[in-house]
Amino acid sequence: MTSTFILGGARSGKSRHAEGVIEAVSGRLAYVATGEALDDEMEARIARHREERGPRWSTIEAPHDLVGAIARAAAEADAVLVDCLTLWLSNLMLADVPLPAQFEALGRAVADCPVPLALVANEVGLGLVPETPLGRAFRDEAGRLNQHIAAVADNVVFVAAGLPLRLK
Repeated sequence: MTSTFILGGARSGKSRHAEGVIEAVSGRLAYVATGEALDDEMEARIARHREERGPRWSTIEAPHDLVGAIARAAAEADAVLVDCLTLWLSNLMLADVPLPAQFEALGRAVADCPVPLALVANEVGLGLVPETPLGRAFRDEAGRLNQHIAAVADNVVFVAAGLPLRLK
């Protein structure tokens, strides 16, 4: 089935674009959320996004087990949206999880997904070099993850100022 990887900066419109890609599919839709409500602001943001998506969407929270969540979502829905890989990467790094095996497993899950799949990630490599070693490691791993998923995705779109640019 078709996979679409959507990249962009913060508030670029990438999530809105991804929702449009998935909402074009008729039937049930699944939203795989990698963010965690660790504070009041994030809790409110998550609640607002759920309300905006509406009743066609079910939500699966997957701060760590993204591969399993994609499989569960694909079993119950006609299309799946993962938002976002950047938060998932942050969760894994903070939990000190070995990343190469996770990237490989995610790549297989993308390639094997039996329903249309859209994945969202931030492009973090266009700005200044991060000041801290952790920041630089995160930027480097995000770049590696984005390259890995772009290689296996059927379509790749970069979004800037709400405008999608097809890369692949």
